[in-house]
Amino acid sequence: MAIQVNGVVVKKLGFIGLGAMGEAMCRNLAARAAMPVLGYDLRSEPLQRLAEAGVEACGSIAEIALECELVFICLASDQQVDTVCFGSDGAIQRASNVKVIVDCGTTSVAFTRDAAARCRELGIVWIDAPIARGREGAQRGTLAFMVGAKRDVFEAVTPLLSAMGTDVIFCGDVGCGQIVKILNNKVVLQQVHALAEALTIGESLGVNGNVLFDSFAKGSADCKALHAQGTHHLLTGNFPPRTFSTLYALKDIGHAIQLADEAQVNAGLARSTRDLLERSRDAGHEEDYYPVFVKLLHRPY
Repeated sequence: MAIQVNGVVVKKLGFIGLGAMGEAMCRNLAARAAMPVLGYDLRSEPLQRLAEAGVEACGSIAEIALECELVFICLASDQQVDTVCFGSDGAIQRASNVKVIVDCGTTSVAFTRDAAARCRELGIVWIDAPIARGREGAQRGTLAFMVGAKRDVFEAVTPLLSAMGTDVIFCGDVGCGQIVKILNNKVVLQQVHALAEALTIGESLGVNGNVLFDSFAKGSADCKALHAQGTHHLLTGNFPPRTFSTLYALKDIGHAIQLADEAQVNAGLARSTRDLLERSRDAGHEEDYYPVFVKLLHRPY
């Protein structure tokens, strides 16, 4: 199968960044996209596992760039994306065959729009398509993609994104996908902060935490965060590393505050959550799942 994006016939797909999310996404893409998929990561282990799913392992980014017209990237920071795409050995270089880049990470809006402009000068389409629903969604192929692109470009890549997710949402032009995702994460982080505070207050005053959260679930405080982060982590004290770390949460709340500053909005809730995350980082929890910040609210385990 081949598709056309902005007049470019796409015959091979590349995937760079095969971490906790990217590996599962790449596996689903290879199983459902009906065209060759090539993968690259600094670590050999995910490439070895993905070989069983039919993904061709590449030894360098340049190798993917020579073979693939469309490349997905799933990386942790603006700096990583910049190096992978625009570095001397990156996906965009003189011998590159790449004509479309789809960024599935949560990247700052300023960087996204700058990258898109730089690509546009080279005849390359940049699409921001950050993801929601976490590791389980990646494994099950039930991710939600929040996409920033021209409408015709969005429609062209939707079948590929649908190989990895069940909801592909058009958010507007380039950068709008990142705005929606960053604000989504802002809301979730603040919800978990509120739940952690409520739990600490309730238990300090003699209310059982399970009773408190069960009551929330039956009332107007019910929300997805109550079940995903509250019941499974705040109550149990289980904050495993290599999930969504304090450092990742700090990055995203920082992006949200940047957007608030640009919009001239105070965003006091976001700033309070950032302060708590910074305290958690400074207490040694930088790699732990971010709801560990409940420990900074005087809850003993």
